[in-house]
Amino acid sequence: MAPRAYWKGYLKLSLVSCPIALFPATSEREKISFHQINKETGNRIRYKKVDAETGDEVEAGDIIKGYEVAKGEYIELEPEELEAVALESKRVIEIDEFVPRSEIDELYMRDPYYIVPDGDVGQQAFAVIREAIRKEGMVALGRVVFTSREHIIALEARGKGMMGITLRYPYEVRSEDEYFDGIEDEKIPKDMLDLAVHIVDTKIGHFKPQEFQDRYEDALKELLRKKQRGEKIERVREPAPSNVINLMDALRQSVKASGGRAAGGAGADKSGGGARRARASASAAKSAPKKAARSGARHKKAS
Repeated sequence: MAPRAYWKGYLKLSLVSCPIALFPATSEREKISFHQINKETGNRIRYKKVDAETGDEVEAGDIIKGYEVAKGEYIELEPEELEAVALESKRVIEIDEFVPRSEIDELYMRDPYYIVPDGDVGQQAFAVIREAIRKEGMVALGRVVFTSREHIIALEARGKGMMGITLRYPYEVRSEDEYFDGIEDEKIPKDMLDLAVHIVDTKIGHFKPQEFQDRYEDALKELLRKKQRGEKIERVREPAPSNVINLMDALRQSVKASGGRAAGGAGADKSGGGARRARASASAAKSAPKKAARSGARHKKAS
């Protein structure tokens, strides 16, 4: 069965337009989900919508939306009143401008969608818009309305189609200053940084999402298999925490643990730079001058 479009409308660049369909590019349907069950009867739990004051069940047709302006005081809105909100982009994504992809902060990115031409009519217009975006190496910005709200959407060429990513508005993004202002400006000793950089070098690789493993999902499946077979379920013991309380010692032990991978493991620097850095950092770990010892003492309680 072909996937069902999430949204259909038109893509417009100046006077050029074409019919398109949007499909969610991600899905969580494959993840294990649970129902709530009555432990006594084994029957599923069903929720009812009830009046908060009277406790009486309310029919779907009698439920409207309300905006709370004061405690218990609401501005009530009928569905047709919400529909009357004037938005020109209800069935059209009109490209407003083009911006460099590098200028879009990841914090503003929300949900990805695949965009394809809808039907045979407009295939050429779709290809023209797609290739214009691809050739310029830019991202097109437009507006789209779904889920009863207007969204900014960033469009870019992807294979034979396009990808659209909805973007957050500035008021939806929290300022990093609220969280980072309390972080102190630490002076990092060079020997510590060298060791940390060496550890990073031994773990350098390439982005391979096909190798990602959802260990929680796998554990859930195994749990269900055991339960189905009637086996006893035992809680997995958590590994004992490390006893290393000195930051310099922790770095040295980390270097020692990954030392065999520095020159020949996956992600090694083929140009030799990684190996040279590894030798330099290993040397720093062995020599560890008195200055490092003093700096390590200052970080005695770091973990």
